[in-house]
Amino acid sequence: MPISGAELDPIAIAVDWLDAGKLGDLDGLLDLYDEGAIFECDCEAVSLTGRQALSAYWAPKLESLAAAAFTLDDMILTGDGVQLDYQNYEGKPVRVLLRFTPSGKIAHTSCGPVGLRCAA
Repeated sequence: MPISGAELDPIAIAVDWLDAGKLGDLDGLLDLYDEGAIFECDCEAVSLTGRQALSAYWAPKLESLAAAAFTLDDMILTGDGVQLDYQNYEGKPVRVLLRFTPSGKIAHTSCGPVGLRCAA
């Protein structure tokens, strides 16, 4: 779905997503997602649906963050979302695409490796 600028600030949501991750704020991170959000990670061959599954996925990762976790390397506004290159919870480079509902919640997250490394 194309982004409609008047109803949605995808860059602000992406920054909030990075901030919640950097702080290890599971509730803050989950609040950004739609109830039926889909999360797909090519790095770990993971496909999840819904906040409960996202909570189970993110909780252990946010408990032991690397110093560089959720550091932004690059951000690009795309036709249907925001692409982020960032350092994951282990401090490894990852590319993620966030797509949004019309109400400004994250509807779909897909991530994969940047370069040769891979971790969600």
